[in-house]
Amino acid sequence: MRFSKYHGTGNDFVVVEALDGRPEWATPDMVRRLCDRRFGVGADGVLLIERGAAAPLFMRVLNADGSEAEMCGNGIRCVARHARERMGVRGETIPIETLAGVKGCRVRVDRAGAVASVAVSLGAPILDRPSIPLAGAGDPLNLRVSALGREFTGHGVGMGNPHFVIFEGLDRDEAERYGAALSTAPLFPNQANVEFARPSGPQRFEVRVYERGCGLTMACGTGAGATAVAAVLTGRAEAGRPIAVTLPGGTLTLTVAADLSDVTLEGPAVRVFDGEMDLGALQS
Repeated sequence: MRFSKYHGTGNDFVVVEALDGRPEWATPDMVRRLCDRRFGVGADGVLLIERGAAAPLFMRVLNADGSEAEMCGNGIRCVARHARERMGVRGETIPIETLAGVKGCRVRVDRAGAVASVAVSLGAPILDRPSIPLAGAGDPLNLRVSALGREFTGHGVGMGNPHFVIFEGLDRDEAERYGAALSTAPLFPNQANVEFARPSGPQRFEVRVYERGCGLTMACGTGAGATAVAAVLTGRAEAGRPIAVTLPGGTLTLTVAADLSDVTLEGPAVRVFDGEMDLGALQS
């Protein structure tokens, strides 16, 4: 199996062209083996580039635990770069289909023609509780959830996948411990990605993200988007202006439309190396 290794602000992926459809080898067990950082390639997930129905390309997101996610903001930037540089896809905007709909990716190149960054239209945030999804009814903001004897107040936001944003800065160990407990709380029927965000200046936040299916990650694009939306809705940031979200792996730039019709995300997409894996050896 041929693959390319990419990362977006430290959120890393095994990217595989699978234009004939999801390969037989792409089982949850094999995905876990590929993503293992000691015995496999090592990654937060596997991204399959398949043919799309609503767009020429479809991105399938397989988390490190073998589960499938609807969308990945860092991953889709890596797929857009791969499509541009390795698959000959051209045009100012590259549409990529996901389980959360078609997302438009604008690839920005430098003077030498190399990809400098990728901007992605994440679409309108989801604030309807059943659609996020969140259990119960009512406003998705200012919800109290208890985990390991501690109570947190957070804000539910859907960015194609479910997020719960808590404006409280935790250190790495705390974020991992409480994130794991919160992610599987009864409030989240499909589990949730949990963001711990600390304001660090005007239109700036430092964020740690616990991703369902991955654990604590270096970065999460949709998590950065959810943080920006929650910040705007709670008066911590202004819509229509860039919001800098700094994660352990780097900084992403988000802009939330004033009418909440769209959230744009811009950041790097880096190809680390290309490789070939003997799946038989990996399986044994």
